[in-house]
Amino acid sequence: MFILSLQEEALGTPPIQSRQLENLKLRLNGFGGKKVMNPIGIYEKALPKDISWLERLRIAKRLGFDFVEMSIDESDERLDRLDWTSQQKKEFLLAKLETGISVPSICLSGHRRFPLGSHDPNLRSHGLTIMQKAIDLAHDLGVRVIQLAGYDVYYEAKSQQTRQLFIENLIVSCQWAAEKQIILAIEIMDDTFINSISKYIKIANKVDSPWLYVYPDLGNLSAWGNDAAEELRIGKNEIAAIHLKDTVPVSYKNLGKFKDVPFGQGCVDFIGCFHTLKEIEYNGPFLIEMWSEKSNDYEGEIRKALDFLIPILKEAGFDYGNKFLQAI
Repeated sequence: MFILSLQEEALGTPPIQSRQLENLKLRLNGFGGKKVMNPIGIYEKALPKDISWLERLRIAKRLGFDFVEMSIDESDERLDRLDWTSQQKKEFLLAKLETGISVPSICLSGHRRFPLGSHDPNLRSHGLTIMQKAIDLAHDLGVRVIQLAGYDVYYEAKSQQTRQLFIENLIVSCQWAAEKQIILAIEIMDDTFINSISKYIKIANKVDSPWLYVYPDLGNLSAWGNDAAEELRIGKNEIAAIHLKDTVPVSYKNLGKFKDVPFGQGCVDFIGCFHTLKEIEYNGPFLIEMWSEKSNDYEGEIRKALDFLIPILKEAGFDYGNKFLQAI
C-alpha cells in the first residue's frame, strides 16, 4: 500500500482520488474494460411447451436472450423434473453448452399445491421434500437461484400458525440451500402474505440467512398500491433478480389481474422503476415473464413485449443496443 501511494504521488495524482477514479471506471465499464449490462432472459412458459430443452434454448438464443428461467409448477408433469435421471440431466447440460444459453434460475411454484405453512403435516412434509429435491436438482444443473412463491398457504385459510410454520420450514430450507450454495429468493406475489419488499424483510429478519434473497416482480409489486420505487430502494442489497410483467391493480372494486396483461396496458410505472433500479446500481438480471407457451404466435407476442420494454430500458440507462434488433 505504501509503495502504491508513492507511485501515485510520483505520477501527480492524489492516492485517494486515484482509487476513486479507478473504482468509478470499473463500475462504468466493468472489469477488463467490458461494459456491464444486466442479463435479460425469458420465462420458459413464454416458449412452446412440448419441445426439448435444446430446441427451447435455441429459440431463446435466436430471439436475443441471455437465459431462460425454468418452471417447476404444481403440475405433475413439471414436478416430475425433480426426479430427473442422470441421462435427462446430461441432455439438459449439453443443451446449455451447445447453445451458450444459461438457465440460472428455477421458478418453483409447486409449493402452491404443497405449501410449507400448511395446517396438514402431510402437505408440509411433501413441500419440504419438494424443496430438498429442487435444491439437489439446482446443484446438479448449475442453477444458482431458486425462486420461491411468497405464500404461507394458497388453497387454505391463513393464520398466525401458517405464518409461523412457513418461517420454520424456510429456515430449514435455507440450511439445505447453504450446503449446496444455492440462493433461495422469495418472489413478491399476487397474495397478501408477501406482496411487498417490506413484508419480505420482516420474514428475512426472522430467518436470518445469507442464502435468502428477494425476487421482486414489478407487476405484483405495483398491483398492491406499493410505492414501487421506495420498495426497490428498501431492497437494494436483497434483490436476486427482477421479473418484468404488467398487472391490473387491486382495488375495493376488483381483485386485480396478475397474468396475461399486455405490456403497457396495466399499472406498472416501468420508466420510474427502471430509473430507480439504475439509481441503486442494480446490475442483476431481468426476466420477462409471459405465458404464451400455447400461443400460435408466441414469437409475435414476445416481439411486442420487447418492442415495449427495450426503449423504456434504454431511456432509463439500460441500453441493449442492437441486441434485439432482429427479434423486434
